[in-house]
Amino acid sequence: MLQQNDQASSEVQTSSGPLLSADNHSRKGLLRGAIVASTLTLCIGAAALGMVHPTTDSLNPPEQKLVQQVVPITVASTEPVTSLTPDAAPFVHETRIRAGDSLATVLKRLDISDGSLLTFLSHEPNARAVYKLYPGRSVQSATNASGQLLWIRYFHSPNVESAGQSVAKLLQISTTENGFKAEEIEQRTETHTEVAVGTIERSLFAATDVAGIPDAITSQMAEVLGSKVDFLRGLRRGDQFRVVYETRTNEGRNVGSGRVLALEFVNQGKSYSAMWFGPEGKTGSYYDAEGETLQGAFLRNAIKFSRISSTFGMRTLAANQAWSGHHPGIDYAAPTGTPIHATADGTIEHAGWKNGYGNTIMIKHHSKISTLYAHQSRFAEGITVGTKVSQGQLIGYVGSTGWSTGAHLHYEFRVADKPIDPLTAVAMPNAMPLSADQREQFALTTASYKQQLQVLAKFQDAFSDSNNVASR
Repeated sequence: MLQQNDQASSEVQTSSGPLLSADNHSRKGLLRGAIVASTLTLCIGAAALGMVHPTTDSLNPPEQKLVQQVVPITVASTEPVTSLTPDAAPFVHETRIRAGDSLATVLKRLDISDGSLLTFLSHEPNARAVYKLYPGRSVQSATNASGQLLWIRYFHSPNVESAGQSVAKLLQISTTENGFKAEEIEQRTETHTEVAVGTIERSLFAATDVAGIPDAITSQMAEVLGSKVDFLRGLRRGDQFRVVYETRTNEGRNVGSGRVLALEFVNQGKSYSAMWFGPEGKTGSYYDAEGETLQGAFLRNAIKFSRISSTFGMRTLAANQAWSGHHPGIDYAAPTGTPIHATADGTIEHAGWKNGYGNTIMIKHHSKISTLYAHQSRFAEGITVGTKVSQGQLIGYVGSTGWSTGAHLHYEFRVADKPIDPLTAVAMPNAMPLSADQREQFALTTASYKQQLQVLAKFQDAFSDSNNVASR
């Protein structure tokens, strides 16, 4: 389940430390088992809980393997589907797409060399998805006992929403008496609940890798608490997190992540929490343990947290630095092309060249507040003066234009056209709070989440204490 990335995350600003030792890894393994066992014993939640950790197989999946002998799935179709008896069950092989793969190389790894198949795929409109190969996605083929091809399945969209349900979308190419047939199939996925804990030693991604947390969940953690914790600049060694999140499977295969259900993050000694809650008849959102919304009017950062930003963002230039013609602000080092997002709803007031700022966007918000995003390499499509933008909307890309000595974003938060530090600005109004009835519903819905986080904290503290004793 762990998604690997070749780019390593950098160390936090204040300190660095050695990688976890083998003994520490061993103790963490014991901790994971203890957490799961205790959580299950307390019967917290209705879903299956488990701590996950990377394995050799998950980090380096085999290029091709015999999966199993299975009966083909039954699908909704205008044509009848012939079910095979157990004796006629096909042999299913699977390979995963790698960067640089073409359709021909994928079929070769599956030992498929039918020239008429490639001709069919190149002309069949319903088979276009097979030419959009995403690294890591699965392609399966089935043959009968005589080695004849029965079908090929490409899981091109393994974790998407359809009619309010989580489904896996796949393209199936079946052999027929007259050649081949291509059809899109949807299969409902199964949702599971996982729990994990971790301590920051080098960076958030490094810590979640050790805990076996998918990258998609790590990014969500930063987004959920982004208005409370500065994940680009404010992480410190020793910060801790506890998280409850969803994973999704299809036919026993991990196909992706769901959402973060509950999160507790201890940053520089202060604890922050987040719970997912959807009031009846309304879109869900995240709230703290007391039911106060976490959706602020302004985002803390204009660059979304990712593996790239965690690597480059830690090396921010000094805040509030000044040079001739350059107002105080926050400079975030990031590679050229990194997406820039509006920190709040507003209207584009300026989009163009602005002296030493280079390519600059200025957004006018309410209450005499405006924000400025400088040194961009280019603007997003449709960004012109007068355009209304929403919080989190893509507006441009990091560059090094104007009086810039290296790729970075210069961001300013202004009140009455006077720049102030956005990290210490007075808190802005939040979204609409919960009503009294909704707060009662919130308390009932999140009770199990709170209990899970308490159990995780208890074992994390116990593990920390045992580490301290062992190090003496």
